[in-house]
Amino acid sequence: MKRSGLNWWVLGGLMVVGTGILSQTEPVGSMVSSAAEGTQRAAEVRPFVIDVPDSELSDLNRRLTRARFPDEIEGAEWTYGTNLSYLKELVDYWRNQFDWRDQERQLNMFSQFKTEIDGLDVHFLHHRASEPNALPIIMIHGWPGTFFEFSKMVEPLADPVNHRGVASDAFDVVVVSLPGYGFSEKPRRQGHSRVRTGAMFVELMARLGYDRYGIQAGDVGASVATQMALSDSDHVVGLHLNSCSGLPPDPSDPNAGLSPEEIARMQERRAYFNDDERGYQRIQGTRPQTLGYGLNDSPIGLAAWIIEKYRTWCDCDGNPERGFTKDELLTTVMIYWVTQTATSAARYYYEGMHLPEPPYVPQTRRVEVPTGCTVFPGELGYTPRSWAETRFNVSRFTFMDRGGHFAALEQPELLTDELRLFFRDMR
Repeated sequence: MKRSGLNWWVLGGLMVVGTGILSQTEPVGSMVSSAAEGTQRAAEVRPFVIDVPDSELSDLNRRLTRARFPDEIEGAEWTYGTNLSYLKELVDYWRNQFDWRDQERQLNMFSQFKTEIDGLDVHFLHHRASEPNALPIIMIHGWPGTFFEFSKMVEPLADPVNHRGVASDAFDVVVVSLPGYGFSEKPRRQGHSRVRTGAMFVELMARLGYDRYGIQAGDVGASVATQMALSDSDHVVGLHLNSCSGLPPDPSDPNAGLSPEEIARMQERRAYFNDDERGYQRIQGTRPQTLGYGLNDSPIGLAAWIIEKYRTWCDCDGNPERGFTKDELLTTVMIYWVTQTATSAARYYYEGMHLPEPPYVPQTRRVEVPTGCTVFPGELGYTPRSWAETRFNVSRFTFMDRGGHFAALEQPELLTDELRLFFRDMR
């Protein structure tokens, strides 16, 4: 079922209607006209095509040609961060073989749009299934991902008959770009929390006319998706996460009821993240603007910052190209580069850490929407099912034998099959 698009959204308990900016000196007739035009602009869904100017690509090539690489400790490999020899190899490929125009054409094969919500243009792709009773699903990336992360799943979800599935499993697919990421507009004011983003995406699904829909997300997107399930439970039929969180049912004895394997896995993942992986989070959560000067000015600095995470967080035995191609890695970097969103994406961490609105599910509120949790072995953390059930109405909990943090790009078939199974009884 579908609903007509609504021109309202809820922020901090207030219902905001329209976006017309009026001058007190305007006559009444002009004020009404301006308000109507502002409302129409806010509700408008506009087609969007990626078309990076040639001048931007020429400038990038000049910067890559003149790149000044740092030194490296002999034999360091990836111990201190991005490996120098690999980055030089990648930059050489970037300059001499990578074809952005080809990647651009492939991305533009998807129907993409923008619409203004809460004063910002939201970018999304929208691929409708040919099946009449397809279930709408909104998919939300995290950092340092982009909407491109889901590109291998769009067609299989929308057209299961031609991709190892059955017609009854078809989805209308909506893939969004978080505010300040990729082709979505950058927030110009403080306060763009996960809660606020969730409200924007709830409005987006209403504006597209969807009365019932599912959600899939991981990483930062999982926090946004959780807020959507809390605030729009009348319309969200199911929530699927590949990074479920939770608290021990008995805080006085956190390990109660857990198997030795669960305890060991949780402790290993927690120690790994705290000892070796938390640095990016602390920098982006405290000094994103300082970091942003380097990321916005240096393409090899940006590539080093992003590629190191794709290599470390994938299930690829330390070789990023066992999980992704060079074209896939560089397309991700390029989306940040051509939109100049590395800084605004980093600021999203500061917003999450310093705003009074919680970035995760408040302990006093539980998501009652049926929730699926999928655990990939290369994911950063691990939450046992009993812990996840303190925050979510877990109806499916699945362990995968391969895959990492960027599961949609790394293991699209596994995640596609899991979504089909999870949402099958919710249509």
